[in-house]
Amino acid sequence: MKKRILALTLTFALAASVLAGCGGDDKKEETKAPETQAAGGDETQAAGGDETKAETEAAAPEGGESKGVIKLGGLAPLTGQYAEYGKGFDIGFHKAIDEINAAGGVNGYTFEIDIKDTQSEPVTTSTMATAFAEDDEIMALLGDFSSGACKATAQICDSYGILQLSPTASASDYAAMSKYFFGIMGRQDVEAPFLAKYVLKEYLKAQKIAVIRVDSDWGKSCYDNFIAQAEKEQLDVTVETYATGEKDFSSLITKMQAENPDVLVVMDQGDPVADIFNQADAAGWKIQHVALGPGTSEQVVGRLNDKDNLIVTSPFFFDPDDAELTAWAEWFQGEAGFAPTIHPACAYDCVYLLAEAVKSIDGEVTRENLRDALANLPEYTGVTGSIKFEEDGDIKRNYMICGIEGGEWKVLEGFEFGAAGF
Repeated sequence: MKKRILALTLTFALAASVLAGCGGDDKKEETKAPETQAAGGDETQAAGGDETKAETEAAAPEGGESKGVIKLGGLAPLTGQYAEYGKGFDIGFHKAIDEINAAGGVNGYTFEIDIKDTQSEPVTTSTMATAFAEDDEIMALLGDFSSGACKATAQICDSYGILQLSPTASASDYAAMSKYFFGIMGRQDVEAPFLAKYVLKEYLKAQKIAVIRVDSDWGKSCYDNFIAQAEKEQLDVTVETYATGEKDFSSLITKMQAENPDVLVVMDQGDPVADIFNQADAAGWKIQHVALGPGTSEQVVGRLNDKDNLIVTSPFFFDPDDAELTAWAEWFQGEAGFAPTIHPACAYDCVYLLAEAVKSIDGEVTRENLRDALANLPEYTGVTGSIKFEEDGDIKRNYMICGIEGGEWKVLEGFEFGAAGF
């Protein structure tokens, strides 16, 4: 099963397929066939399920005896302003686990996960992570959503020797904080410079930029990487910050409008993105809207008053011309009630990455050998594309420019850029 994902490579020519020609395609055909949602909620197993089961049984010990259950601790914002993403985590984690277990498990093991609601708040996340780490049966942590929440567990993971694999942490210093930290979203030291050079300067031809960003660890990482590139591009940037949970942005909008910028950039995820742009519209400010963070979120679009005035960066897009990606997206929407972004797909890929790591372990799975097996995985092709951990436990992704046309997300075409050099 090949997945053609519409993507802009680091040479920034809009690619016809990110996954074509990847060395992991055959493996993916055997292990990651998505399910589709039938009317009434029944699921049918997609083609490839027989191969998945056959591969798993071949990897199991002779006689097929069970070695037990690998228990995972899930950290996700199931409530609060990032609940869309936490719900996506929940669905993505369980979808992958259900598929793996239905196929007979991996190497004699099945999987289960206990997901705790952290609201992606660092103190809560560290408390939940400690509780998981103190349970010897928990082999790994999956989550959390925000970089700040993920980074709050560094000492915990080091002390208890338990790996943490985040679907979405993107701060450039996250994975390097601990040998037990891993992430697959990609990093802000690539995405934020891409925004400055290719979205703002090359695509939009903007010169004066207004930035409103959340005052969080993630927001700081985004802005620091952005402004370093913006200075190289000789962009004139004005920035204002706001606290997490803030609702009234009128004073920030008034300050920014007075600067008469060409573009308004918001660096955040979830409700604040729509709130800021809606309040700017209400103030009569007609300006191009750009966001770094939410990806192609249907939740954000659903709350926007001017749905066609938004451009975002994204490392992934559910290409409507790809039948298998479309089937995955339709299945997810049937479960969640909204269309997926990259976030639940990354959650899904995280479970399969752990399954691949378990498959490579000869003998009993421990926290330490699971960590080592994950770190040493060869290149793997998941729903979200090619994944290969760098030495620090993180990956780099390619980025594209997406916009809304007629109320639907599209990859913006008709342009090519030179090599990024990030």
